[in-house]
Amino acid sequence: MMNDCSPKHDLLGLSQPQMTSMLGELGEKPYRTNQVMKWLHHRFVDDFSQMTDISKKLRAEFENIAEIVEPKVISEKCSTDGTRKWLMQSRSGSAFETVYIPEDSRGTLCVSSQVGCALDCKFCSTGKQGFNSNLTSGEIVGQLRVVERILAAQRSDSEQKVTNVVFMGMGEPLLNADQVIPAVSVMMDDLGYGISKRKVTISTAGVVPGIQRLKENTDASLAVSLHAPNDQLRDQLVPINRKYPIAELLDACRDYALNLGEKRTVTIEYILLDGVNDQAQHVRELIELLRDFPCKINLIPFNGFPGSGFKRPSSRAVRFFQEKLVQAGYATMVRTTRGEDIDAACGQLAGKVEDRTKRSSRYQKIAQQMVD
Repeated sequence: MMNDCSPKHDLLGLSQPQMTSMLGELGEKPYRTNQVMKWLHHRFVDDFSQMTDISKKLRAEFENIAEIVEPKVISEKCSTDGTRKWLMQSRSGSAFETVYIPEDSRGTLCVSSQVGCALDCKFCSTGKQGFNSNLTSGEIVGQLRVVERILAAQRSDSEQKVTNVVFMGMGEPLLNADQVIPAVSVMMDDLGYGISKRKVTISTAGVVPGIQRLKENTDASLAVSLHAPNDQLRDQLVPINRKYPIAELLDACRDYALNLGEKRTVTIEYILLDGVNDQAQHVRELIELLRDFPCKINLIPFNGFPGSGFKRPSSRAVRFFQEKLVQAGYATMVRTTRGEDIDAACGQLAGKVEDRTKRSSRYQKIAQQMVD
């Protein structure tokens, strides 16, 4: 039983085991977990009184010790290509972004795990604003719930729905693993959103201890933001490489891949920057680096933002890079740029509200502690 000063349970972010444990402390049977999670994630209720198949006693308990709080939608932008971006407000009052990318056979939701980011990758707009705060598991799951509810209400006009979730929005997911792991569990759980483990992808810039922890808790898909074929260049582009260099990172990925089964591999993400990492020497190095590392490769032409200092390579340069990788035997895709006109493309998420650009010494200290 919680006292009056205890924080309330954020039901949206509780995994099935966590929900069962909480209900067990209230003297409830395990079957209550099924009922409650279906009300939350299948029927999208936001009021305990709507949970009509659970007892009045439990509903009263919930009023005292639990809450259902979705992130608040501040604004929505729609791209000419159908991409939609929502600015959402966290409990702390800060704001973050969520992007939905519809395609013919699927709908991909790009979720955020933090407000801002501590890693300061040089080609990423999010990193330029610094780190503000972690999102809770409820706020992470809440992004999926909000978008599913919006799409469900519009399905008379469109069959769009979320089939894939990628943790490629704001933040480094593995610096918020305590909240990301239960959120992923809810997304993949049939009592949650039933999304296949093959279609939930956690992307990391290379937080090696986080990869090791993921292996112990999930078999969701893993993507690694590599972006350079050698440590010297990656140290400049992705500063966390100075702590976890490429060899150590790839070893952790090989270990994680053992968790995925024979037909699944880790995805390597590589943003192409004109004249920086897109030359013939770079593709030769990349081929050699990944020679004994089964993987898929996603090439991402750089998406510009003010003050970045980088340029997108030509289409010819992108094709050259891809052709060399394919000739070397790698399954290599070029990611189509989506939502660029609303700043929703890869690397552009930053938001434009004042409380998300704090770079005071307190926030810098928190960010450094996270990386260390």
